[in-house]
Amino acid sequence: MAVKKSELYSSLWASCDKLRGGMDASQYKDYILTILFVKYVSDRFKGVAYADIEVPEGGSFDDMVALIGNKNIGEEMDKVIAKLAEANGLRGVIDNAHFNDETKLGKGQEMVDKLSGLISIFRRPELNFSSNRANGDDIIGDAYEYLMRNFATESGKSKGQFYTPAEVSRILAKVIGIDRATKRDTSVYDPACGSGSLLIRAADEAPFEVAIYGQEKDIATAGLAKMNLVLHNKASGEIAGNYSTFSDPQFFEDDDEKTTLRRFDFVVANPPFSTKNWTDGLKEYGRFDGYGDRPPEKNGDFAWLLHILKSLKRNGKAAVILPHGVLFRGNAEATIRQSIVDKGYIKGIIGLPANLFYGTGIPACIIVIDKEGADERDGIFMIDASHDYIKDGNKNRLRERDIFPSITRYYHKGLLGLLWAH
Repeated sequence: MAVKKSELYSSLWASCDKLRGGMDASQYKDYILTILFVKYVSDRFKGVAYADIEVPEGGSFDDMVALIGNKNIGEEMDKVIAKLAEANGLRGVIDNAHFNDETKLGKGQEMVDKLSGLISIFRRPELNFSSNRANGDDIIGDAYEYLMRNFATESGKSKGQFYTPAEVSRILAKVIGIDRATKRDTSVYDPACGSGSLLIRAADEAPFEVAIYGQEKDIATAGLAKMNLVLHNKASGEIAGNYSTFSDPQFFEDDDEKTTLRRFDFVVANPPFSTKNWTDGLKEYGRFDGYGDRPPEKNGDFAWLLHILKSLKRNGKAAVILPHGVLFRGNAEATIRQSIVDKGYIKGIIGLPANLFYGTGIPACIIVIDKEGADERDGIFMIDASHDYIKDGNKNRLRERDIFPSITRYYHKGLLGLLWAH
């Protein structure tokens, strides 16, 4: 019997209530998502041969249940997680939250009661992930994104960078045309992958399994991305964490010297807006050659765009979210913008409403890149979707009718705009 998502979400949010008081949302998300991961893989893979995840002896959610009321519950929970991490090469990924931290979880009986109650919530029937699978619906993946959305809302502006709204992710996944990919060795890449939601949405559009690659500077957020891939049955995806895309890119073509950045069939990205320190420790790899100027040191928007262009194959396609200012700003950015247009790389521009993203209220746009047929391209398709949304709390949100047909269908029909045309 399928569980109602509202019931599932209610139970998950109740687990967050157990942790409130000692930490803010940017911290307790790590605890909740770690237990969510342990519970999910235990239900799905414990005792299953050749599973994506090995659940070792002493490393399952059942071992956590046995700790309820134990005076050393925090220390022992860390050991359970460590065993699961060790068995699957996930050290530094799923063991970043420390359940024996008295500064966050309290001392003595307070910690025992808090963690015992937390484990008990995850024992509820609606959180039995071995049976909560209905009509192919990815319930646990939806629950994961539900939590991330709420964590982003509660965390405030400085903490919401790890979440891209699912509605926006769906648009990027649709417009790059990955659903029409025919090659079995298709690859998709995100150079600022955050929690991995864009990669997952894009990969889900393909009619077969595709190779997934992502890089994320923040190691804790990279851990979320790796867990998210496993929760979405994409455990083979590669996430490089704790590395800056500009100073230490991690994906190269097959050469021992690592001199040529790897090129991918598809790229999706929602990089941090207007990064001010992107040149720190910069390694060039020819990413900024041939565009008439360099991106300004105090604004990395075009640096991301040029990195993406360098990371695409000859016929590669990409969709990247950037602030609306990239369409109009002058000086070096105007020179680079004109060069990109002259090369025919930009296929489309989709203007988005303001206040969609956690962390900023400024309006953004989607730049759609298509290297295939760039030499013959003499115009750019444009859709103004900046007025298509509803208010949802203190944020704006795209509706189903805003995504399809308002954006994706009209885009694929090819509404010709004049912005950036030759």
